Amino acid sequence: MSKVLMKGNEAIGEAAIRGGCKYFFGYPITPQNELPEYMAKEMPKRDGVFLQAESEVAAINMVYGSAGAGGRVMTSSSSPGIALKQEGISYIAGAELPCVIVNISRGGPGLGGIQPSQADYFQSTRGGGNGDYRLLVYAPATLQEMVDLVMDSFEVADYYRNPVMIVGDGMIGQMMEPVEFREPKKRELKEKTWVTTGTKGQRKPNIINSLALDPAKLEEHNFKLQKKYNEMEKNEVMYENTNLENAELVVAAYGTTARIVKNVIEELKEEGINVGLIRPITLWPFPTKAFDEIPDSTKALLSVEMSLGQMVDDVKIASNGRWPVHFYGRTGGMIPEPEDIKSKIKEILGGR
Repeated sequence: MSKVLMKGNEAIGEAAIRGGCKYFFGYPITPQNELPEYMAKEMPKRDGVFLQAESEVAAINMVYGSAGAGGRVMTSSSSPGIALKQEGISYIAGAELPCVIVNISRGGPGLGGIQPSQADYFQSTRGGGNGDYRLLVYAPATLQEMVDLVMDSFEVADYYRNPVMIVGDGMIGQMMEPVEFREPKKRELKEKTWVTTGTKGQRKPNIINSLALDPAKLEEHNFKLQKKYNEMEKNEVMYENTNLENAELVVAAYGTTARIVKNVIEELKEEGINVGLIRPITLWPFPTKAFDEIPDSTKALLSVEMSLGQMVDDVKIASNGRWPVHFYGRTGGMIPEPEDIKSKIKEILGGR
């Protein structure tokens, strides 16, 4: 299969359609606008439905309804738009409905700016909505990885009956790279006997909601959800380790920031400094076990982010006191510069 040069947001749309997405509900916001534009153009041609909602709140509730009827459905937005969807995301997780949510992140807080950012890490991994719920969160670093994960995410969402979020900063939405559209990885999926598509006189009515006024029943429901999240932690963790052998320092970075770090690693090699990289692909479940592969030669860890320090908390948890954990970040739409990362690494290693 040949590769095609595509812009990130448009590649996400094409991957979603090929992954089985039949319904898209969204609302315009930069820097993800090319994604709904692509869906508006392509979905009606390909037996799908595109609808621009009157707001982000309306869009996520349309996702709830479509998922409840058994459809493969997606929405997308950028940071403050995802914030508006949080109540609906919590409802969807509570009702155990599968869907895919794409966040092409920008700088904040508030309306902020339209430049790339990774300051939505807490929002995506801790949940901006209420209650004990989790999303499976992917953070691709390349457009090919983005395309692959988008296509697979509909299967994963159906398998767990849970929302899946894909987080990419504004750079990955706006850059162009060659991509290949492969077949998504199929899973053994159960029949959707829970859908609200009408009884046709053949079964009892299905009711989908997230309301449970009896505290004992609500606790039981939460225990059921937690069992599912534990399965995700056991089976769905994804990460990439680079150049760990004999590393003096190991950097943790994800998404496009990790690509910058890989260049820094190659440049430092020429100066005789060996640095490794742990790149989480799933932000949740976080790849804590990846840190067990860090060698005895490592003196410290460094979390590099396009934020003022959010993933660093998970790095500290994964470190479990085995190494000192440092942080370097830029925010507000500023992108970490390779020279600044190199300087930070040398400073940690004693001014080399």
